[in-house]
Amino acid sequence: MSSIFSHAQDPFEDKERQAADPLDPVAYTVVVPGPVARAFAGFTDHAHLWWPLEQNGVYGAASYVEFEENLILETADDGRTSIWGTLDDWQPPLSFHATWHPGTTALWSTELRVAFRAVETGTEVRVFHEGWEGAEDPVAARREYADAWPLILERFARFMGAEDSTDGAPPRLS
Repeated sequence: MSSIFSHAQDPFEDKERQAADPLDPVAYTVVVPGPVARAFAGFTDHAHLWWPLEQNGVYGAASYVEFEENLILETADDGRTSIWGTLDDWQPPLSFHATWHPGTTALWSTELRVAFRAVETGTEVRVFHEGWEGAEDPVAARREYADAWPLILERFARFMGAEDSTDGAPPRLS
């Protein structure tokens, strides 16, 4: 799959990255069972069922996260809302791209692309997060997401029915 943006990196490009630059993109990949369309729907239509809001949400475990029109939105049980991002490239079931700023304003956004492709054992889901220069504290934001994405993708994989790995390895850094 090639990007429609000439400056964007292919999310499935397999280059070994070393975090020599504290603002290098973060990329993680996980394989889930089932076809691409099912994985895409699981990620986007059912995020409220698997996203670890207790650790990675603005309002905590009682809130609800959803993809609503062109927004990724978290709603607290008291009705307050927080926009996590704006979808600007929606290509179901292959990928989506969004600005990303949970818990802050769009002024401090980064860029998130999630891509889905068929592999022999199911669907490979690749998170490619970059644009740290847009965050209020770029180095801290990158570090936070480098730690968070493996746990988020592990939770998604379990939701989709992936077997726990025998070695307890998290999703792989790409």
